[in-house]
Amino acid sequence: MSTTTTPAATEQSKAGDDTNAPEPKPLDALHTAHGDTTIADQVVEKIAGIAAREVPGVFAMGSAVGRAFSSMTQRMPGQQQSVSGGVSIEKGERQTAIDVSIVVDYGVSVVQVADNIRDVVTRSVEYGTGLEVVSVDVNVTDVHLPEEYEAGASDTAAPAQGSATLV
Repeated sequence: MSTTTTPAATEQSKAGDDTNAPEPKPLDALHTAHGDTTIADQVVEKIAGIAAREVPGVFAMGSAVGRAFSSMTQRMPGQQQSVSGGVSIEKGERQTAIDVSIVVDYGVSVVQVADNIRDVVTRSVEYGTGLEVVSVDVNVTDVHLPEEYEAGASDTAAPAQGSATLV
């Protein structure tokens, strides 16, 4: 009695032979058949920082303390402005999570500014690095009031008499 095997049966028997073989790593923009690309953390931080600064309603990046320290170090000869201030990241081989700290202009919608930052930072980092951005967390540290700086008040001015404290 002669048995004939169909192509489907042959493929099934071949597939059964490879059950213990590890699956090949999927190739992407950073891991190709011709080699791997690695991206330093500061590259992602700089791209995210530049993108976040371009969003309307962002007055500055970082906290008051961080901005003060950055301002002092920039006055040293040979130092240049840090575009990654206010940005921190966690990065793996293919993904990154980004935290952005900002000061917003008074009168803008904080929610809308934060949403715009998420969109712009995600697009810029994914385009510029090939990494998948899994989250962009926005921390609003202050609101810029133009009269504070015109009158010479400090960032840590005490609240006005009779002002309510919200918890």
